[in-house]
Amino acid sequence: MSTKEQLPLILESLLFSAGKPLTEKQILNLFAEEERPSLSDLRTALHELQELYTDRGVELVHVASGYRFQSRLEYGSCIGRLWEEKPSKYSRALLETLALIAYKQPITRGEIEEVRGVSISSSIFKTLHEERGWIRVVGHRDVPGRPGLYATTKEFLDYFGLKSLDQLPPLPEILALENTDLEAQQMELPELETQTQEN
Repeated sequence: MSTKEQLPLILESLLFSAGKPLTEKQILNLFAEEERPSLSDLRTALHELQELYTDRGVELVHVASGYRFQSRLEYGSCIGRLWEEKPSKYSRALLETLALIAYKQPITRGEIEEVRGVSISSSIFKTLHEERGWIRVVGHRDVPGRPGLYATTKEFLDYFGLKSLDQLPPLPEILALENTDLEAQQMELPELETQTQEN
């Protein structure tokens, strides 16, 4: 069997073993020069692998840092039970801050606070920057004080399974979801009031 025929199997074993996403360049550099496939053959083999895993519990995805195998999102609740540690729950303030950075980047802390109408806790920036590595300072606004400009990182894209910022859902969709949540909460309130009156 030639290297070209074995390529999907080789890639499968490399990507499962890597423990992190691999770029096309990184993958090509893992081959000895005389066995190295062309970029076209590599992409064809990666596509074949993606097709092969279409109806499986794991999938091959292309994120910002490269290609990786990951469990399908729909099985996340079952997989989460493997670990006793509870997944991190993030505050609304942290998620709003992250969303503003993702959609309005580059943006200063002051601009985020202006939109949110409240000051931001330093622990939010510590979590997003140091602990998660989802944001970074990419420059400074040319105004007095030269405040830092924040933008998202590849780690942010990887965590959320995105290849680029273009894959973020459009803001109208997010606002529609938020409005649906509010309507659902308002619909639940009268029922609770009725139950309270009956008791």
